Amino acid sequence: MKKTDILWRIMETIFLVIFNVVFFLLAGFEHSASVWISYVFIHFSFAMLIITPFLIRKGKSSWLFGATIYSISAFYFAVALIVGIVFIFIDPESINAPLVTQLILAGLYGIVLIANLIANEKTADAEEKRQYEIAYVKNASVKLKNMLDNIDDKSTKKQVEKVYDAVNSSPVKSHSSLSQLENDILQSISELEDVVEAENNDGAVSLAKSLLSTVNERNMRLKSLN
Repeated sequence: MKKTDILWRIMETIFLVIFNVVFFLLAGFEHSASVWISYVFIHFSFAMLIITPFLIRKGKSSWLFGATIYSISAFYFAVALIVGIVFIFIDPESINAPLVTQLILAGLYGIVLIANLIANEKTADAEEKRQYEIAYVKNASVKLKNMLDNIDDKSTKKQVEKVYDAVNSSPVKSHSSLSQLENDILQSISELEDVVEAENNDGAVSLAKSLLSTVNERNMRLKSLN
């Protein structure tokens, strides 16, 4: 566990200890149902604040997701705490007012929280897709560029350059239906690396031509999908 996580746990424990010590010292242990309802919802709102980090989707924008979700949970906790303390002091005979009020607050919090979690999931999925799309062109281009530096045969180098130019100029945006074709391209590039390393120029030229055809097919199919 990180030091910052430990400090957060300590801070959370301090609040719970102080709140409960003050509550039971000043008000005792015997209370009406309305007071216990407020007590429970205060702890529930604090518990939601504690588990908020576990609701945050990991990704490039995790910090933004965290800031948004934390703000929602912190606001709910603050309102539930204030409302709960007010009802504890008032101590109404009927449980209707504190129960209905806290349920409404919890319901609104749940709706806003879930809506933001759904939005965050969609954003994170889009980011992952974008990273995959960038990785395809970047990884393929880097492999081909490194390969060119190790080719001495002019005809082989010329053919591999054509593949490099085609891949490097390929649209970064992709489509789910092209994932298998893109994986095939990356696999063929790895095979081409082995052939080039073995100095099999004829095999390298033949494989490069086939690879160029596949890259062009991928780009043409992508164009028709957009």
